[in-house]
Amino acid sequence: MTGDPNSVASRFQSLGLPFLVPGTRPTQEPPQPSGLGYLRELGPVGGCDRSSPAPWESRMVTSTGTLPSLLLGTLLTFTSGALGANPGLVVRITDQGLEYVAQEELLALQSKLHRVTLPNFDGDVRIKHFGSVDYRFHSLNIQSCKLLGSALKLLPNQGLHFSISDSFIQVTGDWKVRKRILRLDGSFDVKVKGITISVNLLLDSEPSGRPKVAVSSCSSHIRDVEVHISGDLGWLLNLFHNQIESRFRRVLESKICEIIEDSVTSELQPYLQTLPVTTEIDHLAGLDYSLMGAPQATAQMLDVMFKGEIFSRDDRFPVAFLAPVMNLPEEHSRMVYFAISDYAFNTASLVYHKAGFLNFTITDDVIPPDSSIRLNTKSFRAFVPRIARLYPNTNLELQGAVISAPCLNFSPGNLSTAAQMEIEAFVLLPNSVKEPVFRLSVATNVSAMLTFNTSKITGFLEPGKIQVELKESKVGRFNVELLEALLNYYLLNNFYPKVNDKLAEGFPLPLLRKIQLYDPILQIHKDFLFLGTNVRYLRV
Repeated sequence: MTGDPNSVASRFQSLGLPFLVPGTRPTQEPPQPSGLGYLRELGPVGGCDRSSPAPWESRMVTSTGTLPSLLLGTLLTFTSGALGANPGLVVRITDQGLEYVAQEELLALQSKLHRVTLPNFDGDVRIKHFGSVDYRFHSLNIQSCKLLGSALKLLPNQGLHFSISDSFIQVTGDWKVRKRILRLDGSFDVKVKGITISVNLLLDSEPSGRPKVAVSSCSSHIRDVEVHISGDLGWLLNLFHNQIESRFRRVLESKICEIIEDSVTSELQPYLQTLPVTTEIDHLAGLDYSLMGAPQATAQMLDVMFKGEIFSRDDRFPVAFLAPVMNLPEEHSRMVYFAISDYAFNTASLVYHKAGFLNFTITDDVIPPDSSIRLNTKSFRAFVPRIARLYPNTNLELQGAVISAPCLNFSPGNLSTAAQMEIEAFVLLPNSVKEPVFRLSVATNVSAMLTFNTSKITGFLEPGKIQVELKESKVGRFNVELLEALLNYYLLNNFYPKVNDKLAEGFPLPLLRKIQLYDPILQIHKDFLFLGTNVRYLRV
């Protein structure tokens, strides 16, 4: 291992991330349960045995890039799942992240207040020498709004506390006064100073399993209201401005909390109820991002735990192993952190392995015309004489498969995987009959480059030299060096280019729109990746 293990250029190797490796199913199984066919029937399809050492291990390399991020709103887009198991994914928001969310929420609320329609209000008041006067204030508009201070704090075991202080609103409108047959009107201007808002948000889940957010308490206070009235007999209304200012204060204080509660009840919560519990990766696999329980708030951070399981879209089968416990480090230098367990990668490995995605077939038509070796018994005569005698002038076919789902393991500073690939050779007899003749064990090292950008994860594989061993033969023992050369050619010119094309398409990240990520960091810990990033919201 070289380089700085704490940098984003960290280490990977081998056939890790098997869910990103495409292949094809063999066109036909061997007609008898022997060799590779027998192993396919009996080989395991589930479970990463953490206690079993790998036949060989290799390392992979990751490159610097941008990491996926979710803000507060994204945390509420996931649904509840079964309790008791360990999560495959944990999203942690730090104080720094909450501070940024509070700033963005302040700007959003300030923008929304400009569009709010304030209610008309009327009343009557007795004035000395005039008696009772009826008044009405209407066409109220918020002309300016400055919300200057905000904070988003954690409420341990409950949720979040959002507060706004030292804010200002200016309202304009029209007034009317009626005294018997006397009717007068004019305009007015109100300056509302020292606005303070305090809201507690409860994060929970409903019996349906979907997320729930509610305003558990809301209060607002206005320090001072100044009303300036103009128009005919405006001086008359100024005689009782204290009553008017008091009425304005009560109306605005109640309206502020009404706006907030209505936004949560009629906009955010109904939206959360429409969100799916899974997302599609491709035609084979989906991602289960259901919540494992209510978000856990402490005094320093908010942890949200997701199932993080890759499942088969065709036939969802139970996973025979559990996600490991992740002991997250106390990091606070970034707004958001993601702890991604090896469980996510290994459930993906199960899905793609069971679907035959790691299988491939080599026939003579993929061998270059100028190659010194062909996939037929005549070409094999020099190093496998018996095969030419038993099957003269007969074409061959090689079928490759990973015997069991590769298991990706995380340890401090590096990733490792164990994979056992086997290739079986068949002679193609008349009437489409395939006769198995020998079986090979293949080991190879593969370095991989992963890039985390603002919308997806992309990758690139760089293969190493393969090692081939003859495991079983019905045509006698023979030297496998020429086959190594053929297999190397196929992997370099057919298999890996196809894989890299797939990797270049990328793995989409569940991001909010208009989110830009920066200053990423990557750490590799026992059983999980720890990704951190800062977040910037891009306004149009």
